Amino acid sequence: MNYTQNQKIEQVTESTLVLGVDIGSSEHYVRAFDYRGRELTRKVFRFSTDINGFNSFYDWVTQICIKHGKNEAMIGCEPTGHYWYTFYQFVKDHGMKLAFVNPASVKKAKELDDNSPKKTDLKDSKTIAKLVIDGRYSFPYVPEGIYAEIREVTSSRDRIMKELNVASNRIQRWLKIYFPEYLTVYKKFDTTTGMMILEEVPLPTMVTALGVDNIIKIWREHKVRGKGASFNRAKTLVDAAHDSVGKSGGQGAVMEIQMLLEDYKVKKQQLEMVTSVMEELIMQIPNAEKMLSVDGVGLVTVAGFISEVGDISRFKNQKQIQKYAGFELVENSSGKHKGRTTIENMKVPGTLRNQFIK
Repeated sequence: MNYTQNQKIEQVTESTLVLGVDIGSSEHYVRAFDYRGRELTRKVFRFSTDINGFNSFYDWVTQICIKHGKNEAMIGCEPTGHYWYTFYQFVKDHGMKLAFVNPASVKKAKELDDNSPKKTDLKDSKTIAKLVIDGRYSFPYVPEGIYAEIREVTSSRDRIMKELNVASNRIQRWLKIYFPEYLTVYKKFDTTTGMMILEEVPLPTMVTALGVDNIIKIWREHKVRGKGASFNRAKTLVDAAHDSVGKSGGQGAVMEIQMLLEDYKVKKQQLEMVTSVMEELIMQIPNAEKMLSVDGVGLVTVAGFISEVGDISRFKNQKQIQKYAGFELVENSSGKHKGRTTIENMKVPGTLRNQFIK
């Protein structure tokens, strides 16, 4: 829902009950106002983040609406982490509107009433309601159906990629401590033949004791062929282990690298699985094939874009998408001064990054 500020103000009418809710992890605080900003209750109402708390909130709102002749309720809150999701679902299911106010606006506006920078749950709920009355809010977009699934899958993939990078860094750290020459034999530590050796005999002393013939035997048992499993590669590895300057290690070092390798392999399998699911979901999106046909644009880029923007058809033109993603041009001018035009700083997470991922 895209509205001008005047249209937002017009939605708060004389028959509208405006509620400012301060979202918390276990409890929410709410205060009620009319369209003029007059508070309709003497005390703040506190309710828990469970079904009993939500039902008590709904009953409280209903009683105020009946008492003051209000036909609808407009609820304002800050998008605080993940705590608002369950509350949003309850509000939506009960036919009430939920609007977001910018946390930066709340921070700036909280001194208007009492000239004090004091921050409390009671004060924030009032500030939030006043911003809604002034039309300084926006309606949240929560994707549904296939778009919600793509957002979840993309989030999972991002998390797995971070964990995979952490596991990779830990393995390379271990190698630089105990077997630094390994990375001169293999450009990447996770090559097939190299991983087999690390799993069996990770320490230089163990590689030297195993010898060239037994290393080749390990590769053949796993039916590995080619240049990576050649006699020369095995000899190079043994020679590097023989002259290693790595730190002496024992059972603890071996156990550590085995756990790190196991964790790395699990994350690789998870990445393959989530990428496969992502591909299936993306192909169900209208015009997905056209987006994928653009040079330099791949599956991850399209999925990342769709996960953040959602259904593109809800936008009227490309400028709305640019503004939503945080790429709107910002002019900095005053009087005769003409400042440099820049891209706004407040961006939807992931949209900027997805412009450069291939």
